[in-house]
Amino acid sequence: MKLWQVLAAAAVLGLATTASAADAGVHAFSLNLNDGAPKKLVDYKGKALLVVNTASKCGYTKQYAPMEQLYQKYKDRGFEVLAFPANNFMGQEPGTNEKIRAFCTAKFNTTFPLFAKISVKGDDIHPLYKYFTTLPGFSGDITWNFNKFLVDPSGKVVARFGSKVDPMSEELTKKLEEILPKKG
Repeated sequence: MKLWQVLAAAAVLGLATTASAADAGVHAFSLNLNDGAPKKLVDYKGKALLVVNTASKCGYTKQYAPMEQLYQKYKDRGFEVLAFPANNFMGQEPGTNEKIRAFCTAKFNTTFPLFAKISVKGDDIHPLYKYFTTLPGFSGDITWNFNKFLVDPSGKVVARFGSKVDPMSEELTKKLEEILPKKG
């Protein structure tokens, strides 16, 4: 499926929030937060984002801690971490949205936005992740839990990182610092 087809399908399904979705990047999408409340990603316009597909029973689950550390370090500079739980890999996110929230809060004291569980791969892939995985330069299936997309304040994806890349790694933080909104 081509990118324009994904964006058109998202618009028809009410998942795109602008007429020019191709220009809006991730800001064209709306999803539900973990508590079921709808959230338009355009609400994050002007902020740098790290978008991560997560799971509670994965070897990389411990990355919730550095994700929170990264969020705390940069949130006052126009940065958000957006976590999207997904059960696409060996059933490693079997819980309900409520159980996922309770786990993240109790085990990792997460305060960044946690979204409702979605699919990031396969026939039922969410349009946001279909968009991510068909972007020129960043295309390809989500390979496992904790794949990461770095998004600039205009909604454009500027980097993709695999599961093994720690959120506090120099590789990721250096790229993040390049795209943080300018002060002033």
